[in-house]
Amino acid sequence: MSSQAVFSRSIKTVRTPEFQRNSAIHTMAWVIEPGNWEEHSPFLLMAHDHMRSGVFGIHPHRGIETVTFLIDGHLNHYDSKHGKGVLNPGDAQWMTAGRGVEHVEDAAKDEEVNLLQLWVNIPRESKMSPSRYQDLRKDEMPVLHENGAEIRIFSGSYGNKIADTKNIAPVTMLEVNLESGAAVSPQLPGSYNGFLYILDGEGIFGSNETAGTKGQLLWMGSAGTAEQSAIHIQAKSKLRVMLYAGEPIREPVVARGPFVMNTEEEIFQAFDDYRNGRF
Repeated sequence: MSSQAVFSRSIKTVRTPEFQRNSAIHTMAWVIEPGNWEEHSPFLLMAHDHMRSGVFGIHPHRGIETVTFLIDGHLNHYDSKHGKGVLNPGDAQWMTAGRGVEHVEDAAKDEEVNLLQLWVNIPRESKMSPSRYQDLRKDEMPVLHENGAEIRIFSGSYGNKIADTKNIAPVTMLEVNLESGAAVSPQLPGSYNGFLYILDGEGIFGSNETAGTKGQLLWMGSAGTAEQSAIHIQAKSKLRVMLYAGEPIREPVVARGPFVMNTEEEIFQAFDDYRNGRF
């Protein structure tokens, strides 16, 4: 740990994602809209989905990691490399597509699931890594309790607790639950880019004391050249907020459907490999 002072981050932008009905069984909002690759790196997109069984069929991915957090309901998962499983409320899954995987996520029968799915980019040198799947069970994640706060660590660290989750681009993922009036200041490497998404309640965020409420995305300001930074979170009411932050990947992004690579040629190759059974 450097002796350099910890930089207190501000909130740069606040946005309220709008839900749209895609079908009778699927409503979604873009928490992070695809396309702003440099601004959001290493994150590519995040969707907030309310869905019933049958929305998505089996489909491929290459060049990314998908991070699914289940807010409510039960989610059935299947992929072509690791078999199948079920996510329960409060669980997450971290799937490294790497060189290629086919998967499907489907709501349990007669249920509507409420979930977040984040796509994390993979650096060029690791795009073709072997695929990997990790169940991140709520009850098995490191948890820290302090002064009206409960912080569950799905990836990265908080205080002296570290999750053993494996990810290619370094990412911190925390679920922060605060009683009214409680406050925490999670520390992050100064180089990280990140955001907060409020699942319940309202609070005050960042050094510029920005107000935020349920359903809002708050993007953190830069820490400049500081080695270490912190983001202040204070609850005005009982608060549940997700924190995601990671090391930016400063490389070209070419995205077509489920594939995210660095060049058009690599995208063509991904489609060709998929069509010809080389995943």
